Amino acid sequence: MKLFTLALLGCAAAAAAAGPSLSAQRGPNAPQGPPVQVTVNGRAWTQQELFQRNIGGPNDQTTAFTPHKIIGNIYYVGTTSLSSFLVVTPQGHVLINSTYERNVPAIQKSVEQLGFRFSDVKILLGSHAHGDHQEGDALVKQLTGAQVMAIAEDVPALENMKPGGKPHPLDQALPDGEPVTPGRPPLVAHLTPGDTRVRTACPLKVVDGGRTYDVVIIGSLGVNPGFKLVNNTDVPRIADEFAGAFKVSRALPCDVPLGSHPGMYNMAEKFAKLGKGGPNPFIDPVGYKAELDLDEAMFHAVLAAQQKAASVENR
Repeated sequence: MKLFTLALLGCAAAAAAAGPSLSAQRGPNAPQGPPVQVTVNGRAWTQQELFQRNIGGPNDQTTAFTPHKIIGNIYYVGTTSLSSFLVVTPQGHVLINSTYERNVPAIQKSVEQLGFRFSDVKILLGSHAHGDHQEGDALVKQLTGAQVMAIAEDVPALENMKPGGKPHPLDQALPDGEPVTPGRPPLVAHLTPGDTRVRTACPLKVVDGGRTYDVVIIGSLGVNPGFKLVNNTDVPRIADEFAGAFKVSRALPCDVPLGSHPGMYNMAEKFAKLGKGGPNPFIDPVGYKAELDLDEAMFHAVLAAQQKAASVENR
């Protein structure tokens, strides 16, 4: 298992996904069984509802959300349903997730509205190699000159991401444990599994108001509709990898949960509470556990349904 870790305030990163493409792991012939539903913390969710919560509608994916400070040196510069985070450091900034290429101008505008220069982005990373999170990498590099970094296992998936035929930039492929910096101390690259074979949890520490907080950016541990957990010929042990990812994620200390999709940490609801007094609403360790509980319950329900369907087919 690998994760990006951060020793001190000043830099942050998220690892990108790796392994076979999502389309190689899902398909119309995947055994699905009946519609899957789980009830967690008093609310019932279907698999489709949870997926829709994350991706929103077409307008949600392209409409800029009000840029804002989350905590410490971490800022939100993404859209209503696609997260993009700016991590500000004296040595230059880190941008996590370029999202779709068409969103890059909006991300640039959000960065500038916060009082920062887009050209000061020195490192670009992604939470996982889906187009809705990393398609815009080439344009961000063109506009900023940022170094595009990714875990070495991520390279094949990124090389297939060519908006408008442009090759996907990659300045540094990182082996496990390789330090990533715009300054010191270094970040260390690690990964966790998920529905692109691997997804990322990005733990880091920030200082805010004289206190140190643990922040975790969840790449996502959700099982998208159509994803094969059973009889996955590309990744035969994918279910075991998911189980391991939950184990790793639960071991991470977390005061401030974030995610590759804002719905994963109730961004809109928390943003509405900013400036109204009281503690920072993004400090929500209970919310981190609740998200893991929901994703893990859905994983086990989908796995059980697919195992049952496969068993019936094999009779």
